[in-house]
Amino acid sequence: MTRDEIIIQISEKVRLIRTEAGYTQDKMAEIIGVSKKTLVQIEKGRVHANWSTAVSICALFRETETVQFLFGNEPLEVLETVAREGIDFRKTKTLGGRVWWKVVSKKNGFILQQNILSKHYRILDEKNYRVFSSVNEKQSKSRFKELAKSE
Repeated sequence: MTRDEIIIQISEKVRLIRTEAGYTQDKMAEIIGVSKKTLVQIEKGRVHANWSTAVSICALFRETETVQFLFGNEPLEVLETVAREGIDFRKTKTLGGRVWWKVVSKKNGFILQQNILSKHYRILDEKNYRVFSSVNEKQSKSRFKELAKSE
């Protein structure tokens, strides 16, 4: 998944997200930091949201069914991975990926998973902490081999 794909998906679903959250166009525009005119243009498909607006919508409405359907139960992880082109600098506790993830490989306590919706990859350690994320399959598999070998 790329920034452009995220922007398009959010732009196409912003009206549904707003309706699901129970907001008027005025209130939604205020919450996400755009003018009502801009929000109307996005909802009518005349323009796409920009990256900042798409990120705001995903972050502020991550619990909605619509955002969950688009990105799984961890939309912020998807955004962070895409924005930073991979994460390899901090550990984040996860639930282990029982719902939105398929296991690609397991070795020496590490698990390489792929998100079934966004298609990005992540590596979990034996306690289900995320130690790496990337949209790049080759990079993910290479990092997995390095980590699994070190144990």
